Amino acid sequence: MRKLAVLLLLCAWYGNATAQTYMDKDSLLRLLPAAKEDTANVHLYLDIGYQYELNDPEKAVSYYQKARKLSEKLNYARGLIQYFAQYSTIFENRGQLDSALILNKEALLLSHQLKDNNEIGKSEANLGIIYVHLAVYDSAVYHFGAAIKCFEQEDNTNMMARVYNMLQITYSRMSQHDKALEYGKKALSVFRQANNQEHLCAGLVNIGNIYSRLQQLDEALPYYQEALSIAEEHNFKDIEQACNQNIGNYYQQRMELDRMKPYADRALALGRELKNPLHQSTANHALAYYHLYKGNKAEAHRHILEAIALTEHTKFRHQHFKNLQALGRILIAQNNYEAAEKTFKATTALNDTIVGDKVLEATTLLEKQFETEKKEARIQLQQAQLKQKNTLNYILIGGAVALVAILLLSYRNYRHKQKLQQAKIEELETEKQLTATEAILKGEEQERTRLAKDLHDGLGGMLSGIKFSFQNMKENLILTPENAQAFERSIDMLDSSIKEMRRVAHNMMPEILVKYGLDETLKEFCSEIDRSGAVQATYQSIGMDNVAVEQTVAITVYRIVQELVNNAIKHANAQHVLVQIHAAEPEKLLTVTVEDDGSGFDTMLLQGAQGMGWSNIRNRVDFLKGRIDVHSAPDKGTSVLIEICKQNFSSLTTTSW
Repeated sequence: MRKLAVLLLLCAWYGNATAQTYMDKDSLLRLLPAAKEDTANVHLYLDIGYQYELNDPEKAVSYYQKARKLSEKLNYARGLIQYFAQYSTIFENRGQLDSALILNKEALLLSHQLKDNNEIGKSEANLGIIYVHLAVYDSAVYHFGAAIKCFEQEDNTNMMARVYNMLQITYSRMSQHDKALEYGKKALSVFRQANNQEHLCAGLVNIGNIYSRLQQLDEALPYYQEALSIAEEHNFKDIEQACNQNIGNYYQQRMELDRMKPYADRALALGRELKNPLHQSTANHALAYYHLYKGNKAEAHRHILEAIALTEHTKFRHQHFKNLQALGRILIAQNNYEAAEKTFKATTALNDTIVGDKVLEATTLLEKQFETEKKEARIQLQQAQLKQKNTLNYILIGGAVALVAILLLSYRNYRHKQKLQQAKIEELETEKQLTATEAILKGEEQERTRLAKDLHDGLGGMLSGIKFSFQNMKENLILTPENAQAFERSIDMLDSSIKEMRRVAHNMMPEILVKYGLDETLKEFCSEIDRSGAVQATYQSIGMDNVAVEQTVAITVYRIVQELVNNAIKHANAQHVLVQIHAAEPEKLLTVTVEDDGSGFDTMLLQGAQGMGWSNIRNRVDFLKGRIDVHSAPDKGTSVLIEICKQNFSSLTTTSW
């Protein structure tokens, strides 16, 4: 009899397993004594469990449990995902599919929390495998499709090949053999290129099974033989058992029984070693027929009874049915007709049960379809009754929708107008603030000019007249040496007062600014500061030779520089100050830079600054519609950059720029 079992478990989806070869098991075990309780140790447990999974499942379970406990202790999500994926294959082997389904859903949930496409893809593929076991093929195809999308995003061709292999199995179960072969051969191509012997081996067996189902045994045999060679070389015992069983089945179909027997013997030995009742029963069934054909009826009877004992109280009813049929034939060959009759009756009863279950399943499905059709018919009737009433409803709904649309458009228009009005108000407020600032600055400069003229023309003239009178008096007075010396000191003090008055008047409104412009004024200002000895001041100008700046702008820039330099002297204790002004023709930009090597400060303090100095600087820059940038840090000096764009301030004029 042919073995048509699709080798789902031989393509087991091992999550993140590193796919160590079985030769590495001893090396992995030697690492355990020195392993620490960390994530590397979790993967070590999982890798060792993986090595034992096919040959010694109980040991695999013990190592998987250790990996789970350590992952939970370390709160290591990836370790738990891999544990769920690998441990679920143990449940698959035992037929505990509900438990396997729960584990893989847990793995998928954790994978989504990690937002890792590779982990999500593996978990989706594992769920697909469980649904194939459960014969829920549409769900299986859905999850495999989701897995392929994840792996395509990561360009993970190896994992995509494994999903192709599972789609091969799924379509084979659905009897869509052309699609199954298409996906199976795509998977084999990748496995060969990657030299992935385990998955290549399983894929070969699956393609062989498809050809066997199509009764193309000669096409199937080369795939089984290649898979057997790989399985023997790498100690893949489960795959080796399946290959021996299938090759034995090939020779049995061709009635080459002597060539069949070694394969059946090896399949039985491996089935016993793996403690797999279905594999043992299938191998015993094949050996029973071999001995029956060879005339060894007692040995045939022994093998078939062992086969029946292995399937009698299990879910493998189809195999049990075949075993009972074989027992009936062997009993007839032994001339035990009464026992053969009872066996055939048991076979008929079992067949009736199998057929009854299938009929019940089909009937249940038909009942569900019938109920669905009845519901759909009732729905259609109700829809026909409601259709007559729908016209008025549609009119009412359409009117309501139109009204709502009008209201929404009106509201939107109202909000838009509000936004425009608010923007206009803000613009007017800005203009108002700029106008007020301009008025204040112009008023301030006018007052400074008036005071400067009053000091220079009024007080200055008076002091000069007094000095002249004193000098005339000196010539007509007879003074003692002491009084003469005091008189001279008084005249010197009067000279100093005249100079101080002129300096104050000059600072309030430098005559040089009116006569020679901003460039010469800043140059003279820095020279005076440098001569005073308060700080070493340096002035640089670039591109200012052919630039004429309107007086209001020039005065504003001059006051800004004056305030910044005074701050450097009074507050920063600077030793050097650099003032630089640059007129850039291509950018239409006037740039003013004031740098010092003083104590510096935290620029965040400017946000809460309430002093008049910074406020005046800020207002003047805003008035010019300029931009100010301050760089400073404690003990690292201060650099202030001010940019004034010509297009933002129409008063800036030039002869060539």
